[in-house]
Amino acid sequence: MATTPTREVARRVFAGEFNDATYTFTESDDERAPVYLLLPTGERVNRVFVVGTLMETEDVGDDSEYWQGQVIDPNGDRFYMYAGQYQPDAASMLRELEPPAYIAVVGKPRTYETDDGEVNVSLRPESITEVDAAVRDRWVVETAERTLDRVQAFQADAAEDPEDGATVDEYVAMAREEYDYPVENYRRLVVGALESLEDDEIEASAGD
Repeated sequence: MATTPTREVARRVFAGEFNDATYTFTESDDERAPVYLLLPTGERVNRVFVVGTLMETEDVGDDSEYWQGQVIDPNGDRFYMYAGQYQPDAASMLRELEPPAYIAVVGKPRTYETDDGEVNVSLRPESITEVDAAVRDRWVVETAERTLDRVQAFQADAAEDPEDGATVDEYVAMAREEYDYPVENYRRLVVGALESLEDDEIEASAGD
């Protein structure tokens, strides 16, 4: 009996780590097999959930509408997303929203190679929802927690010696092989994001 494929969990990630993630892979030869983006902290993602400030929208299409949106996270890094005729709801939101606005986006990562050989990563949004500052702040805290968990797991796993019979996580091993970014970079993203929330609270209190 055929099984219904389950939808992948949407992972939380800051833009700085997302933009460093340039390696994609599948785990079977099935043409419908999910494509995973490998995060430098050693987790595979097929869908992501991001919340930030929509700063720019632009119709970059030639023959038909193809909308680009830029979403800034608390560290000032940007997610780039693109929606066209195959994502009509998301394209409609990008057409109608007036930046700046807090938005929540669920989407799939997509990589593409530029003419000079660099690999860029963007989001193909499945849904875009306008949210308030409280939702954004909660996302920042939860994303910080998830990122820190991945950093700590990466460092703990990297310290293990497989010759001693220790279990080495396959995705951490893959990340060590594919990337040469210091994993400490992503701990700094956590610190910066949480400090930005504190700064926002101080500014809000001063304005009261």
